Amino acid sequence: MAGHDNIPTLAEQVSRVPTQPGCYLWKDAKGDVIYVGKAKNLRARMRQYVTLQDERQKIPLMMQLVASFDYIVVETEHEALVLERNLIGQYHPYFNVDLKDDKSYPFIAITKGDLYPAIKYTRERHKPGTRYFGPYTDSRAARETIDTLRKVIPICSASCAEWRRCRRIVESHKGEEDIVNMICAQNGRPCFDYHVGRGPGACVGAISPADYAKNVKRVERFLSGHRKDVVDELTSEMTDAAEALDFERAARVKRRLEVIRGLDDRQQVVFPSSVDIDVIGFYREETISAVCVFVVREGRTVRTCEFILDKGLDVDEEELQSGFLKRYYDETADIPAEVNLSVELEDAEALGEWLAGKRERSCHLHRPQRGEKHRLLDMASKNARHALMRYMMRTGYADDRTNQALLELESALALPSPPLRIECFDISTLHGTFTVASMVVFTNGRADKSQYRRFKIQAELDEANDFVSMSEVLGRRYAPERMADERFGSRPDLLVVDGGKPQLTAAIKQLEALGLDIPVCGLAKADEEVFVPWDETPVVLPTGSASLYLIKQVRDESHRFAITFHRELRDKAMTVSVLDDVPGVGPTRKRALMRHFGSMKRLRAASEQEIAEVRGVPADVAKAVYEALVAWNVERAEAAAKQSEN
Repeated sequence: MAGHDNIPTLAEQVSRVPTQPGCYLWKDAKGDVIYVGKAKNLRARMRQYVTLQDERQKIPLMMQLVASFDYIVVETEHEALVLERNLIGQYHPYFNVDLKDDKSYPFIAITKGDLYPAIKYTRERHKPGTRYFGPYTDSRAARETIDTLRKVIPICSASCAEWRRCRRIVESHKGEEDIVNMICAQNGRPCFDYHVGRGPGACVGAISPADYAKNVKRVERFLSGHRKDVVDELTSEMTDAAEALDFERAARVKRRLEVIRGLDDRQQVVFPSSVDIDVIGFYREETISAVCVFVVREGRTVRTCEFILDKGLDVDEEELQSGFLKRYYDETADIPAEVNLSVELEDAEALGEWLAGKRERSCHLHRPQRGEKHRLLDMASKNARHALMRYMMRTGYADDRTNQALLELESALALPSPPLRIECFDISTLHGTFTVASMVVFTNGRADKSQYRRFKIQAELDEANDFVSMSEVLGRRYAPERMADERFGSRPDLLVVDGGKPQLTAAIKQLEALGLDIPVCGLAKADEEVFVPWDETPVVLPTGSASLYLIKQVRDESHRFAITFHRELRDKAMTVSVLDDVPGVGPTRKRALMRHFGSMKRLRAASEQEIAEVRGVPADVAKAVYEALVAWNVERAEAAAKQSEN
């Protein structure tokens, strides 16, 4: 829009933005932040939005809502990435990727700010001075991990009343850490865990801060997936105790080792080598998606995490994955050496630097093309799909989306009411032969397979002609006798034809000839455009909308049903045309031959002896079949040669 009263346009304002790295915040007319992004060059990146050079499908819709913007300049792209994550967490913009069920996930945390750090199960927002491991989507698994860990390595629990009392003693004697142990021994009370061997005894001064710190480091390595270090240390400790004839201590350490090994036995061995990777699989639908994270430490899958995202096919796959990575690794301290994804991210280098900074060691993003990592990535994607299906079933999301889709179609196609019964037709043919049509029915937004019908096109066609075929099938379906037939169901609220203007025109003419006034539209495959009778310009349903998802589902189901019928007829004809004239071959022997060889191609390639091996086929019949197939192959070869000459 051109500005009024000398107010510069959005494009003019963007032209004055600096070229430094930073973050930009697009705002709507109310001043609410609707999108946050980062850039190496703020001006160049923001200009792509106002000139619509950004090819992401959501951008035109978003820019219609943008009324103003803010930006923040930083020194490096790495700082921009960190700031972007903080701003998204602060504003939760609608057009940014975020978790669908924005609940707090459980973590295992260690209170690193204390002299005697404790372990705890928590859902709290991250606090300074506390190190978090996770997230865990299974709260029971998190609690069991803590329980197992405390059996192996004595460490205080943050829920222990005596530990909190000891903490208050420490806080009241700051600067006197060298004598805190003695004070606790004099004034402390032993907790129950200390009596049963699960507590280190910090509450009664039974362990020094230095020895306790060693236990904390063991716990951190264990939770980071480096169990081998803990196993090696405990094995060495057990050996030393045995050599010192301290068999009681050696037995205790042995029991701890057995607990760890029992835990490892339950884990899936993934890699022969000791690798630390996160494998992240995604599954998207139109309006929603799911993520499954396989956490692999020391070559073993130590846990899996599942998340539901509020964006699907309505955003670019790269943006979806990049957005999730920033959200996920912002909330966990468990950073692997490698993150495996299914796409190459544009900001992979900046993300790798950010993760390396959090890990304090190198970390890189990788797209596996083959091998075990690629197999595991496929498995993660399959698990993401199942997670999404479970979520949709549990929450009724599919029903809500269907209701929304019907209302959107009513508005977009100017229907008198929501289309509770939708009928869709598709044509399938091979150069005018074996031409068939399918009719699928969706009732209340769901496939009603009992109402499906299929038609053989009776018109003689020398070549594919969807116009004639569509006219015929609609004339047969909506003939008065069929409309009165209860087996065909009631009159549809919306008729969908697979195709563009030609197919739609054929449908309209046929309905007019029958004197029927049924709302009709055509759906073209190329650009997913919906053609309507009253306008030359197609209706474009928003990408990622529930209405587009439903109408594509109807169209794809119709296509599947049509092509299945077409292939059935073609395969049957191939079998019939060759074998029907062979003496001694009836329906039973024909079925036996096809059952034995599996396909006509294999039967044509079989020798006479191989055909004779089929149960129920005598030698003379096998010879006749073989000769008939040879003759047919020669005939086909000659026909192909003539066609190539022409």
